[in-house]
Amino acid sequence: MTSSPEHARLLRLATRASVGVASVLIVTKAIAWWLSGSVSMLAGLTDSLLDGVTSLLNLLAVHYALRPADDDHRYGHGKAESLAGMAQALFIAGSAVLIALQAFERIKHPEPVGAPWLSIGVIILSLALTVALLVLQHHVVRETGSSAVRADSLHYRSDLLLNGSILIALILAGFGFHQIDAWFGLGIAAYILWSAIQIARESFAVLMDEELPPDVSQHMLELARGVPGVLGAHDLRTRISGNHWFVQLHLELPGELTLSVAHGISDQAADAIHKAYPRAEVLVHADPLDVVSGAQA
Repeated sequence: MTSSPEHARLLRLATRASVGVASVLIVTKAIAWWLSGSVSMLAGLTDSLLDGVTSLLNLLAVHYALRPADDDHRYGHGKAESLAGMAQALFIAGSAVLIALQAFERIKHPEPVGAPWLSIGVIILSLALTVALLVLQHHVVRETGSSAVRADSLHYRSDLLLNGSILIALILAGFGFHQIDAWFGLGIAAYILWSAIQIARESFAVLMDEELPPDVSQHMLELARGVPGVLGAHDLRTRISGNHWFVQLHLELPGELTLSVAHGISDQAADAIHKAYPRAEVLVHADPLDVVSGAQA
């Protein structure tokens, strides 16, 4: 099973754009932090460094995840995206701890922020680039359902809050409120840690084969039961791998049907689910109704 060419193109575009944006922000924030000594700017630089590392991991993971299924990976390589998401969570959590330690040190020993207006310009550039990237990522996630791009988008959304907080801190520091910079850095660290937990939870759910939401599973059963000739459907199981959903279910059919007719009805049920959920690969098992009734008795 392979992704469509358009999905592959979008995934590659999103991951390359993420690496490009992170690279620009690393250079500009490093210059601004060197000149200003701002803890908030250090928080932004640390976050951008980790953005660069995780975006590069995403680029590699998506490249691997797009490989077609082979003899050793019959369900494809999609879970590479979730592994990248877990790596992101670890990197982001580590950055939060480092920022918090630096903020505590600056709270105890406050220092004036140098070149605040240059730093403000850098942050405004960061906000503009981040918004543009998020618009692209939102489109890609909507079209492909990629968990790696979704995780990347989640921490870039947190970057909006982070950079907005840095902007406020730098403006206040420019007017003489020096200690506020460290307090903002501490708050940003807490928010980054929360974002890491969210990314880890989502990635862990995919790696542990968590079921699709109950309303989606129920709708799939209703679609299968709506196929002419189907008497019932049960034992639906689902899991996610990359941008693919794997679905298995049992259909209850009249026992007197020929194998060919039962096979045709099963294909119709699978097609009905796939039409409603194009990312789903559906495997249907046909059960004679008398066998199901006997098992339930």
